[in-house]
Amino acid sequence: MATRPQGSCLRRLLPATLVAALVAGPMTGVTRPGDVPAPIPAPTTPLAGATPAALAERYAAGRAEILAAGRTAARHGHHWRASRLREMADPARRFLSFDGRDGGRAVEVFGELSSAERIAVLVPGAGVDLDKYGLVRGGSMRLQDALGDRSAVIAWLGYATPSSVSLHALTPGRADGAAPGLRAFMGELRAARPGARVSLLCHSYGSVVCGRAAPGLDVADIVLFGSPGAGVADAAALRTPAVVWAGRTAGDWVGGLPHLSVELPFVTVGLGGDPVSPGFGARIFAAGGGGHSDYLTAGSTALASIARIVSGRADGDA
Repeated sequence: MATRPQGSCLRRLLPATLVAALVAGPMTGVTRPGDVPAPIPAPTTPLAGATPAALAERYAAGRAEILAAGRTAARHGHHWRASRLREMADPARRFLSFDGRDGGRAVEVFGELSSAERIAVLVPGAGVDLDKYGLVRGGSMRLQDALGDRSAVIAWLGYATPSSVSLHALTPGRADGAAPGLRAFMGELRAARPGARVSLLCHSYGSVVCGRAAPGLDVADIVLFGSPGAGVADAAALRTPAVVWAGRTAGDWVGGLPHLSVELPFVTVGLGGDPVSPGFGARIFAAGGGGHSDYLTAGSTALASIARIVSGRADGDA
């Protein structure tokens, strides 16, 4: 939705968002994640079904790609990355796919996907890459614990996330590039586990990715949390039959951003309406206190609410 006058909107949007990004995601380290070389992964074939045998084959292929990326990183002197990749290659971990290039892509399963009746797919936001993947992994593990037996959580780091301190984080461009991959993965998952209840969980800039991928997706819920916007004016514009949920912790800096979108000749600046505002039309879940990275913290109100939604136990506003 375009907003006028453009100059006034940009003066409001750019400084506030950049300041928040500087606070939320300061630059660390000397080597950027995208500077670490990695081999081109072998093509993966879609899952014919989520049987233990089919999954074991995919997990073995994912582990092989991680080991190859680790060897390449070590050969080029990136020993810290090589060490992290050796940890990721633990045979107990389960990756449906992996690509170490350009900051990294990884799709990891927590729980038994072959028997899961409830599946949550978690899409992370800006600033998440292989060097910061532990944040996504920790939240996924805590959510899977909260969901209990016959559930699975899939961490979908399937795109090059924008840096928290960049103009890319102010536009839907990276989300536009990520959405086809997310749609393809969700279709593959639905075909492999046709009877499962699937929810799409979207944190921060991941909400924009989900918003771009949402039309027609066969999921029960789309859950937006810590969201600067979903790239649309309201929930109806997502064009989804899913129930759309939104929540924000009391201490999340995203609440201080101007929620708008400005159409310029060659780019859209801004990420759309505020998902927790009444006019957006989402169901609101209780998120409690905490900050932008605290939604899946153990014992948190937000974690309990999201687990109820994924389980299908949320009635009305959670």
